[in-house]
Amino acid sequence: MSLRSFQFTHAVTRKPCRAIVDGIRAVDTGAPDIDVFLQHHDVYVSTLKSTGAQVTELPALEEFPDSVFIEDAALCLPEAAIVMRPGAEPRRGEAAKIRPALDEIYDRVFAIEGPGTIEGGDILVTDKEILVGRSARTNRQGVEELRAIVGGLGYSLRDVETPPDVLHFKTDCSLLDGNTILATQRLARSGCFEGYRVIHTAEGEEACANSIRFNDLVLFPAGFPQTQALLEAQGFNVRTIGNSEAAKLDGGMSCLSLRFSPKGGSDAA
Repeated sequence: MSLRSFQFTHAVTRKPCRAIVDGIRAVDTGAPDIDVFLQHHDVYVSTLKSTGAQVTELPALEEFPDSVFIEDAALCLPEAAIVMRPGAEPRRGEAAKIRPALDEIYDRVFAIEGPGTIEGGDILVTDKEILVGRSARTNRQGVEELRAIVGGLGYSLRDVETPPDVLHFKTDCSLLDGNTILATQRLARSGCFEGYRVIHTAEGEEACANSIRFNDLVLFPAGFPQTQALLEAQGFNVRTIGNSEAAKLDGGMSCLSLRFSPKGGSDAA
C-alpha cells in the first residue's frame, strides 16, 4: 500500500458538453449556462496545472450530459485504477468511455462488474484508509466488490452511511490534509470521522464542503466567505473557483477531476 492522499502528479478532466443542460439534478434550479460553465472549467483546469501536475483533458461527450463529472466514473490509486459502475443507469456508459484513458496511464485497470453500483463521489481516500459512503448511488454490493479489489492492493476500506437526501458522501466532506477533513455538521455528527481532525463548514455554507486539496492548494467554490476565512486562518492556501453552474447539477470541485500519482504504466511520473 502506498498512499499520499493529497499530493498528485496527474489529473484527468473532461470538457463540459453542450448537452449538459439536460444533466441529472435532484432539484431543478434552472439550466446551467454552458458558456459560464466552460469559463469556470477552464479556470479549474488551469489551477490544477499551476501546481505542476500533468493534466489530461478529455473531449466532451455529447451523448452523456453529466460526463464532465468524471470523478464518478473511476477511482485512481497509485497502484491501479478501478472503473466504477454508476448507480444512475444513464451514466454507466461514461465508465466505459474513461477506460481507454486509464489504460494509457496504468498497467492495471480493474472494473466493478456488478450487480452492485458505486460512484467515485462516494469515495474519500485518506492517508489511513478508503472511506466509502453508501448512498442512493452506491450500494453494499458495490462497496463489497470494491473492498475485494482494493484489499488485494493492500488498502483498508471502511463503509459508512451518507446522510439522507445527500447525493454523495463527498457532497458533505473533503480532505484538507492527511488527517484533516472539512465536513458539514450533519455528516460529522454520524461519527464517521473519529480519529481525524474535523473542520466544520460555517452555518449556511454547507455546499462548500465539496472542495479538494490538490498539492499545495485547496480548490474551493466561490461564494462561501466564512468557511474560506476559517481555512485561511488555519494556514490553508485557498483558491476560489466559480461553481455556480456545476452546482445546478449537484456538482462540486471534486466531481470535475480524477487525481492521482500512478506507479508504473506508460505515462507515470
